[in-house]
Amino acid sequence: MKTPARPAPRRERGAILFIALIVLVAMSLAGIALMRSVDTNVLIAGNLAFRQGATAGGDWGIEAGRAWLTGNLAVLNNDQPDGAPFYYATWQESLDLIGTDPKVKDYPWDSTLPMDLGFDSAGNQVKYVIHRLCNIPGPVTSKDVKCVKSTLSKAQGPNTPDSNRVKPMDDMNQPSKSVALYRVTVRITGPRNTVSYVQAVLN
Repeated sequence: MKTPARPAPRRERGAILFIALIVLVAMSLAGIALMRSVDTNVLIAGNLAFRQGATAGGDWGIEAGRAWLTGNLAVLNNDQPDGAPFYYATWQESLDLIGTDPKVKDYPWDSTLPMDLGFDSAGNQVKYVIHRLCNIPGPVTSKDVKCVKSTLSKAQGPNTPDSNRVKPMDDMNQPSKSVALYRVTVRITGPRNTVSYVQAVLN
């Protein structure tokens, strides 16, 4: 009996291998994208933490500025270029304190003018400068010296707290007990070139 001949095996063309390589490349690219996304999120979270830490260091500068103002009430009518070059009796509108206005000259934070408090426990360098919110130096009671002032209004009843009201510099109805306001600007420089600014207005 004659055995029928077996058909020749079909020639493999490697299509499955080609598809598998494409899927492998796609999965590799997806894995790389996922890793980069995770790294970016970790970097952003780290930068935010550094920035928050730097901003927290601004409290030190604000309190130091408040203490200096309280201890130097007799010299606040004029600039203090020698003993305290960080204090100005005017608001210096010609200077940009936080470096956001390209049309105005930046304040020289890297010079010896601002008060340098050094470094806090987190490694942030804290500097501050104080400006009296007046147009020119001189006593606040002078008619030529126009200031943004604050006056404390007494409560009208036992359960009503005192209120602190801010008066514009051109308000001619300011009480005689009004006091000029002072702006304390703090610059905090931290790790990874982190820079934060904190401002507070004091009276």
